[in-house]
Amino acid sequence: QVQLVESGGGLVQAGGSLRLSCAASGRTFSIINMAWFRQAPGKAREFVAIISSTGDSTRYADSVKDRFTISRDNAKNAVYLQMNSLNPEDSAVYYCNAGGSFSYATTGPYWGQGTQVTVSS
Repeated sequence: QVQLVESGGGLVQAGGSLRLSCAASGRTFSIINMAWFRQAPGKAREFVAIISSTGDSTRYADSVKDRFTISRDNAKNAVYLQMNSLNPEDSAVYYCNAGGSFSYATTGPYWGQGTQVTVSS
């Protein structure tokens, strides 16, 4: 069982940056892939980024590539999402997810409660 708690969301102007954090509980954290998804109002939840269990490999959605960076600290049971050059289209609730497939960037069974990111123009 893995419990996830996100933090770091907020309101930022276009072009600004935010860093999201996801704190995880559970002894299996270091052996599972971790990912970020997001959901904007009226839209389906979409993949943002995923990082392998060791942190050696990452994948990104095309819409955030070169602007967002996913990282993890297994010693702290935490995963992060550094978001730079934000634009209004990035506004959404961001969810931390655990246990998905790295190859297919699919969702795992564990979700956080989400953190709101709002980018003003």
